[in-house]
Parts: sequence; structure tokens; C-alpha cells
Amino acid sequence: MANSSKSAQFLIESRMRDAAHGSTDALYDLGVCYSTGSSGVGIDLIEAHKWFNLAAVAGSEEAHHCRAEIADEMTAREIATAQAAARAWLGSTQRRAA
Repeated sequence: MANSSKSAQFLIESRMRDAAHGSTDALYDLGVCYSTGSSGVGIDLIEAHKWFNLAAVAGSEEAHHCRAEIADEMTAREIATAQAAARAWLGSTQRRAA
């Protein structure tokens, strides 16, 4: 069990690093993880929406569809929170890249 937990944590950390470097696939994968509760993270629709939103902005058509699908299960406040989190994440990664 400990090994699978470490593997899941490594996967999430790896995807986060790749996402910070602009990987659309990593952004999408994080959305999938948070929307399904896979890779050791709990289901978190706000986080899922954030990552799908970032992937959609980066050009992923699939992420666009996934974002719309989970938005149907969210309140307007949750969506606004996810959008604010996406903007904050973009701002922080752009500052690091500069």
C-alpha cells in the first residue's frame, strides 16, 4: 500500500511539474485525476475544473468537453472559485518563467 501511495504521489508531482512547463497533456491528466479521484487524490470538482480549464485554454478540445461536463455538477460559486484558481496558477507560472 505504501508503494502505491508513493507512486501516486510521484505521478501527481510529475504531472504538476510538466504542467508548470506548459504540457497540455499534464494539465488534462490532472483534470482527470481530480475529476475521478485517481492517482491518490480525492474527487475535487473545483480542482478538476481548474485543470481542465487550463488545458482547454492551451488548446485541448477534450478538456473543453470535460470542463463543460463537470461544470453541470457545480454551483456558480464553485465555478468562479475554479476560474480564479486557474488565473492564479497561470499568474504564478508566468512569473516563474520570466
